[in-house]
Amino acid sequence: MSAPQTPTDTATDTAAVSEATSGDVLSPAPGTSGEAGGPPALPDADAGSDDAVVEPVDLEDEEDEEDEADEAGGADDLLVREGDVAGDYLERLLDILDVDGDIDLDVEGDRASVAIVGGRLNDLIGADGATLEALQELTRLAVAQSTGVRSRLMLDVGGFRAKRRSDLTALAGEVARRVGSSRQPERLSPMNPFERKVVHDVIASVAGVHSESEGEEPNRRVVVLPDK
Repeated sequence: MSAPQTPTDTATDTAAVSEATSGDVLSPAPGTSGEAGGPPALPDADAGSDDAVVEPVDLEDEEDEEDEADEAGGADDLLVREGDVAGDYLERLLDILDVDGDIDLDVEGDRASVAIVGGRLNDLIGADGATLEALQELTRLAVAQSTGVRSRLMLDVGGFRAKRRSDLTALAGEVARRVGSSRQPERLSPMNPFERKVVHDVIASVAGVHSESEGEEPNRRVVVLPDK
């Protein structure tokens, strides 16, 4: 999906951001839904026919399997819906800000993933990703307003998070090796939840060390410690 627009100067963008975020969260565009009639009821099988059930069936097991399949399918459908709502919301926001960008939708594990790519997007990232974090929260609110479910959607802009993940993975591996060798704990710089999770995941894969989080937001940080 694309939202091509003509970039404007920074002053215009800043004014538009204030206008776009000063009020309520933009409501997702209304969708349409249709109703399909159910299949016709099948006649009961004749006890003497080839279609008759001749062996006992464990209905409880079958119902459990159907429930598990329905739950998995429902979760996937919800994540797809979250991505669609987020995409609509961000397209309209880009229109308001007069920013050129394409929106990519995906599902990664147990959360929806949305990325804005192309164009001049630095103003949507901000210093150390601060604007990106705020935009992600606004998008999550818009999704929750539409679905009625708290969203864990992940937003990336201009590949910022992807690069940050790569840098943090390398940093965490280096710190883990130092701590494993020196047997002395090391404290990293304050990070947001996304960044801390990346570090924790890396440390968890290294033998002889483990990690913890300490402090309060926005100064919460990861501490890497040697195993006892």
